[in-house]
Amino acid sequence: MAMDLVIEVDNRPGTLAQIAAAISDAGVNLAAATCVGMGDRAELHILVPFAEAARHALAITHQAVITREREVVVVGVEDQPGALADLARKVAEAGVDIDLVYVATNNRVVFGSKDLEGLKAALGQSH
Repeated sequence: MAMDLVIEVDNRPGTLAQIAAAISDAGVNLAAATCVGMGDRAELHILVPFAEAARHALAITHQAVITREREVVVVGVEDQPGALADLARKVAEAGVDIDLVYVATNNRVVFGSKDLEGLKAALGQSH
């Protein structure tokens, strides 16, 4: 199960380095990260396979607090034009609203939706 963790951070030099170090020191691999925000605050999304270990690492180092987390769908793709469009079209045809998308390591795309089961079905990830 892939988890998207959201951390609200101070938007200043070194913040990402501190958070990434705390998580990697706990032996957790960051499979993806994206940060959005202008001004004094930003929202950092990280994709991790083991949320508990990342949660614990951040708690004991006091580097940051996870404000939200949720399961997401991660899909492998070919690195070519139209790959995202094809996946987004499948989701749209299933009538599922996407509220999160970013690219992860190893040619993967991360999708989030309030309708997680519908999203999984549309992307062939139903289990």
